[in-house]
Amino acid sequence: MKWRKATAMSLAGVMAASVMSVGGVSTVFAADGVKYTDIKLGEDTDTKADIKLITNRTDMLDSDYAGKNWDAYLKEFNEMYPDIKVEIEGVTDYAQDSLLRLQGGDWGDIMMIPEVDKSDLSTYFLSYGDVDSVKKEVKYPNRWLYENEVYGIPITVVGRGVLYNKKVFKDAGITELPKTPDEFIADLKAVKDKTDAIPLYTNYAAGWTMGAWDDYTGITATGDAKYRNQEFAHTKDPFSDPGDGTGAYNVYKILYDAVADGLTEDDYSTTDWESSKGMLNNGQIATMVLGSWAYPQMQGAGDNADDIGYFAFPITVDGKQYSPADEDYCFGINANSDENNQKASMIFVKWMTEKSGYSYNEGGLPIAVGDDDLPEVYQEFTDNNVEFISNEPALEGEEDVLNELNADSELMVGAGGNEKIQEIVEHASNGDEDFDDIMKEWNEKWSDAQDTDDVEVNE
Repeated sequence: MKWRKATAMSLAGVMAASVMSVGGVSTVFAADGVKYTDIKLGEDTDTKADIKLITNRTDMLDSDYAGKNWDAYLKEFNEMYPDIKVEIEGVTDYAQDSLLRLQGGDWGDIMMIPEVDKSDLSTYFLSYGDVDSVKKEVKYPNRWLYENEVYGIPITVVGRGVLYNKKVFKDAGITELPKTPDEFIADLKAVKDKTDAIPLYTNYAAGWTMGAWDDYTGITATGDAKYRNQEFAHTKDPFSDPGDGTGAYNVYKILYDAVADGLTEDDYSTTDWESSKGMLNNGQIATMVLGSWAYPQMQGAGDNADDIGYFAFPITVDGKQYSPADEDYCFGINANSDENNQKASMIFVKWMTEKSGYSYNEGGLPIAVGDDDLPEVYQEFTDNNVEFISNEPALEGEEDVLNELNADSELMVGAGGNEKIQEIVEHASNGDEDFDDIMKEWNEKWSDAQDTDDVEVNE
């Protein structure tokens, strides 16, 4: 079922109808409303508004959250803007439920933008301004860019690598961090042979955690900033083996080989996301493949914060390692909120970006122009000269091509395609399908989608 594609089309009709108020007067203020560069923090501190944010970060609503929770951020925000009251609602199954909330229309003033077609952005969300203006103040404005307008400001920008327990690696006799798939598998075998730790924890049962593997198939696997948004859609058989240890093929093969070789948990169906944090912290788990956002959570999950490390994903392209500077969920402001709430929302987003320290606190790269401090999570990236690269935006007129291919192929690469990666674990564990056969099937699905969507394929 092409759920995302069908939902996006139905949303457009619902939202188009919802922008009209009684008497047929549009309530959308996107054309003339406040822009991001208009906001100067510390000014307009008498602004009064009650606004609502819906977020995927339900964990930060808990008072015992290991890091800085939402209450702490709101307290600091209200020291500068005492009359802007922010209600925060956490949504557990965010990827799907946030789309349903858009369809209903009554979701609040700010949300983390879910997977919608970029051509529909102006229907749902307020523009922060044109990209040339916004990029003077925001380093990463491209995630939700359409027709030169910026509709999303990232809450954090994450590097991509591998979480690991330093003590376990030391006990296993590992003295150099792996830089290739073969080196990584060899290290996992050393962990199995010399320690009691689970070498690689898949976190299969959580589902969403498996989607992390998609995030390494662009810049990490190619070293090319244009690949994900400009070249991937036009690539013939993108899941084939390039023969040099790079490319999407070798990203997914690491997972398949680790499971097939018995280097993961005994029963993938019983993995548990919450308990895995403490297990990595106390040395029961050696490695997990997740974005840098998970690093502070692992440090805070026990008494061994100093044992938690983070190294670049083990793929080397022409002698160099790369990490994407990936925008996480991005703040989108409701195009149907009244102008006062839009202004208050813009103030809150800018405060979160420039003053809160959120991205830094959550193991992310700095977002505001002029802020270049890297958190400790990236120390080993710096030591090994790993280069951070931001994905370039899609070419004009092709903003939704990748979305269409993802939907028609049903692979949903980097867009919630968790099940296909769970199937890698299942087949590797059961031994009922070779990895090359899986990749052949994916290539066939991608090729069929290219034909369906009349996408030019570069041989």
